[in-house]
Amino acid sequence: MADVVVRGVLAAVCALALTACGSQVAGTPRPLQVTDVERDLVTGYFNDLNDAGSQGGSEQRDLLRDTQHPDFVDEGCELPAGTLRVQPTMSTLRLDPTWTPPGEDEHPRGVVLVVAVTLTVLQDGAEVGSQIGSQHVVLLNGKVYGFAPCVN
Repeated sequence: MADVVVRGVLAAVCALALTACGSQVAGTPRPLQVTDVERDLVTGYFNDLNDAGSQGGSEQRDLLRDTQHPDFVDEGCELPAGTLRVQPTMSTLRLDPTWTPPGEDEHPRGVVLVVAVTLTVLQDGAEVGSQIGSQHVVLLNGKVYGFAPCVN
């Protein structure tokens, strides 16, 4: 009978020890959110893009080439004539972890974000078109990369 009691006590101690090893975390689970640092980096990317556009088409095309995601650099990419003005609606900035660039099977390295933008095409300082859509950017090693709007 003492054997049964000892086994019962050992079983209770083992059960108690196992439940104490659980991985409970205090708090309420929430989805991952964009941080202020990431938001500032993305804002800076669009500011730089628009600043380069105000200096001219070649400056903006250089910036677009320099900020093209390193895994998706296309040697044959012909950038559009004129310049672009991109106005992001930063309140729509969100993570997009399942996105892949059109025609690609692989997810880009880094943290993929998407934001609603108003894209205006300018030629010789005159607006020739405007469109509202979404633009993806990627944060990789502390830098924002995009996907240049190629015409080919």
